[in-house]
Amino acid sequence: MRHGIVKDWRHEKSQIPKPKSQIQITMRYLVTARVKKGQRDALRRAIDEGSLGAGSIAGDEYLRDMAQARELADGRVKWVETCFCWTPLQEERPYWEQYFNLTRVQDAHDRRKCRDHNGSEPWACDGCDCTVRLEQKLNNTGKSFMESLRSGELRLIKPLPEPDSGPTK
Repeated sequence: MRHGIVKDWRHEKSQIPKPKSQIQITMRYLVTARVKKGQRDALRRAIDEGSLGAGSIAGDEYLRDMAQARELADGRVKWVETCFCWTPLQEERPYWEQYFNLTRVQDAHDRRKCRDHNGSEPWACDGCDCTVRLEQKLNNTGKSFMESLRSGELRLIKPLPEPDSGPTK
């Protein structure tokens, strides 16, 4: 730097490309998971209390995901996850892994067709109906995970024994 010349970087800041970690992306992932052994009741309580995902920037998205989740005949659970991280489920993974073993996380649709991802419409995912379409398709498989989770409560309650119908003394 020369004497007496102070360079003002504020005007040039906009010309500096953002680091990869600061660029906002949105993707949809099809998540497949299994509830960890002994965690069904804890998961149900967390959903009922609204504490699932507490502290996460994703907020109520966890509850919405569970409301749309489907349980398959083999016990796997599937849902569509909206994620704003470079690494899939970077924010959400620790919250999900309290209750689930994540078995597969895959792109929910072709990234080339995603208007947000291909740059044709920034933030398109916020108003895009692709999640609705994916969830409608998913809705045709398995059964409601929430119904299955709640019906587990009934399986824990044993019916009262039938009164003895034999002679009484």
